Amino acid sequence: MRDLCRIPLFVLVTGVLLTSCGRDAQRADLVFINSAEIETPDPAMATDQVSMRISESLFEGLCRNNAEGKAEPAVAERWEISADHKKYTFYLRADAVWSTGEPVTAQDFVFSWERALRPSTASDYAPQLYPLVNAKAYNEGTLKDFSQVGVKALDARTLECVLENPVPYWIDLCAFLTLSPVHRPTVEKYGSSWIKADRLVGNGPYLFERWLIDDHIRLRRSPTYWDRKNVAMETVDVIPITEANTALNYFLTGQADLMMDKGMVPPSLVPKLKEQEYFKTGDFLGTWFIRANTTKAPFTDARVRLAFSYAVDRKRIVEKITQLGERPAYSLTPPGAGQNFQPPPGVTFDPVRARELLAEAGFPGGRGFPRVEYLHLPLPIERNIAVELQAMWREVLGVEVGLEKKEQKVWLATMRELSYDLCRSSWVGDYNDPNTFLEMFTTGNGNNRTGWASAEYDHYVALAAAEGDVAKRQEILQKLERILIAEAAPIFPVYHYVGVQFRRPELGGVQANLIDNHPFRAMYWKKQAGANHSR
Repeated sequence: MRDLCRIPLFVLVTGVLLTSCGRDAQRADLVFINSAEIETPDPAMATDQVSMRISESLFEGLCRNNAEGKAEPAVAERWEISADHKKYTFYLRADAVWSTGEPVTAQDFVFSWERALRPSTASDYAPQLYPLVNAKAYNEGTLKDFSQVGVKALDARTLECVLENPVPYWIDLCAFLTLSPVHRPTVEKYGSSWIKADRLVGNGPYLFERWLIDDHIRLRRSPTYWDRKNVAMETVDVIPITEANTALNYFLTGQADLMMDKGMVPPSLVPKLKEQEYFKTGDFLGTWFIRANTTKAPFTDARVRLAFSYAVDRKRIVEKITQLGERPAYSLTPPGAGQNFQPPPGVTFDPVRARELLAEAGFPGGRGFPRVEYLHLPLPIERNIAVELQAMWREVLGVEVGLEKKEQKVWLATMRELSYDLCRSSWVGDYNDPNTFLEMFTTGNGNNRTGWASAEYDHYVALAAAEGDVAKRQEILQKLERILIAEAAPIFPVYHYVGVQFRRPELGGVQANLIDNHPFRAMYWKKQAGANHSR
């Protein structure tokens, strides 16, 4: 048994009741702290990282991401690519089955992709399927016949995908959660309640044993999973804890083994945490930014949005508050993404320009500016950033911004409904290409959540998708960054993330990677490596 009590308890926050360090018979093999309760385990509907962690344990697509964050064969054991790189033929493995024992078929993928693209489903991630011929038209409702979309079951174990253009990251997309299959009989029998733990049928490495809302989720290794011999953890408990100090105490007292959300780092403890063996950081494709509701005055005016962006001192935030080595962000896409993409210069801290723009918009010195609210999450680091932003906007622009905090589920709903003024946001790349950042701000995209629409921007996104020349594509992507950040400014990038992990030194299968993806199925206790795990 691991001696968890030897972890140095350099801090124990008062006011938090903790149980003993000992493990009882009910303790799972791995206890993971999620920073919030999940919204849904439905692959077509999950949009936040805390939900996706659970869903990707229950469902698996043609490909999957390994511990290094790279796509590898999963339900598809192999595939063939046509000479023009527009047709992919996937061959499904014979031992890929649902938790009921039924085989996973090519028809399951056709049904599930149609469901994700169906307008009535309202999947925010439906655009992940847009590389398929006619997928966008079907999702937008201008095409009614799904048989004209570029996916077809040639037989039970052969799936054909036809793309509009060559897409260098199509295999990475096939490892993304939204493209996972769902069990059609269960979905059709139970409707919206098919996701309940006692009903859900999956094909992933784990079964959904129980879901006690605001308490914990218990995952159990699936006996029908095709690669079950390489899944070391028999049970995984996922505990939602939104308060950083409480989460840290759970970890330090041995009640949890792993937590990875950036907001779980108490800002005051960063210097001490950096000295600890169990605290790890690493670069990945993630950006923290602010959304502006462009449908609501005064943020209907791009000059106002740009004024607020120019008033943000990014360097001050990363040096004074986050302190983990984050880079100030002057672009949405992190530099070096994809084929070494280098974004153009964006909006920097420029108080003079900020005041000029606000005056041009009719609010010289902030006079006459209406009171607006900034929405953030109830985490210490988010609160500290909010207070700092509030001070910057007051000092530079002479405007007063109120602060409002909401739990993650409500925060997500508020963004979707466009019932905010300014809102903290973040994005982690779904695959290693600038497109995963830039495409979401196209008109009507479910992940846009700013109300901003630009025919010019949409045009350049389409051009980038069709451009095969790397240098020319880079120029188009740079144009998109300029429109998004320096011209229209529906968002204000603030910093590029570093990944954070609190993990037991003896926990293997967890390492920093560019997409910050860490599947439970890859994790193991190192002393078990010689026994039942080959990693």
